[in-house]
Amino acid sequence: MKEDKSLLMPSATKFGLYMGLFWLFKYNFFILSVNHTAFGMIYWSLTFLVPYLAYVFTKRYRDSIGGFISLHHAWQFGLLTYTCAGLIVALGHFVFYRFLAPPDLISNTLIEATKALKGTGLEEGAKVLSETTITPIQMTLQQFMNNIFYGIILSIPIAAMVKKGTREEYTKKK
Repeated sequence: MKEDKSLLMPSATKFGLYMGLFWLFKYNFFILSVNHTAFGMIYWSLTFLVPYLAYVFTKRYRDSIGGFISLHHAWQFGLLTYTCAGLIVALGHFVFYRFLAPPDLISNTLIEATKALKGTGLEEGAKVLSETTITPIQMTLQQFMNNIFYGIILSIPIAAMVKKGTREEYTKKK
């Protein structure tokens, strides 16, 4: 018997919306940390809650589809949830980098990264980085891709924790 995945996309979209709104909320603390470093601690504290939220959402999804979920199905749900959340917060990232961030924030970050690479044996990387220019849309796309990558990785242990039963046990109950 094949798993019913008819609620996968609607549920991932719904929970992705919730997570995306949470990410927008916590992103405000990142924006504030540009001028006040204390807000950075709040941002990182909220960031550590994200895997817990993903766990809670995946567990709720599992329970809403009858209590059985395979590892792969739970992983798919987590990845789709992170993707939907990433799309929502990407709008906030773009608005920040395009309209709110100090004009030299990205270039200063690149300069600091170049300085950090010099003297570490990565002079070639420092040279490439010093010649790089990054636009707000590139920063937004990079952060979106980071969110997808984290979703791929973090959804694996969450799926393992939420996985419940075996297909054989599920089909016997039917």
